[in-house]
Amino acid sequence: MDIDVNQLKEDWCGRQFDEVQIPVAAKEIVEFAQACGETAARFTDPSDPDFQAPPSYTSRFHGGRAMPKDFPIQSHQGFDAGKCVHVNGPLRAGDTVTARSEIHDIYTKTGRSGNMLFIVHRMTFTNQNEEPISVVDWRLVQNQVSRKSKREAGQS
Repeated sequence: MDIDVNQLKEDWCGRQFDEVQIPVAAKEIVEFAQACGETAARFTDPSDPDFQAPPSYTSRFHGGRAMPKDFPIQSHQGFDAGKCVHVNGPLRAGDTVTARSEIHDIYTKTGRSGNMLFIVHRMTFTNQNEEPISVVDWRLVQNQVSRKSKREAGQS
């Protein structure tokens, strides 16, 4: 299956396809911070005057859909190639965040295993006042060479 990356980008990038609201609880912030090995009181002690979620907190969320409806590539056909979090402001207990999803970018690279297709799923987070909280880019990778069956590839 040949993929026209430029056409995919033109057809799918920059269009919001999902939106979810997520309440933020102090207990969940503390549990996440502790699981990450955080020790600073502003992330682990709800009584701290500057109590807030750790910078990577929004990376734990996902929307109702990983990919847009009718997107020609399914997320279960690839693997997670990591996340990048850009923090714009603090996320605090009691906030309700809105997360909006879009395909931000699609590109290819050649690695040791052949051609790889990268799909960047972007979630933009705002609080209940529409103030920006963070942007999380999640990269999904597919090995384009592995589309042949083992028999077609000469393997048994």
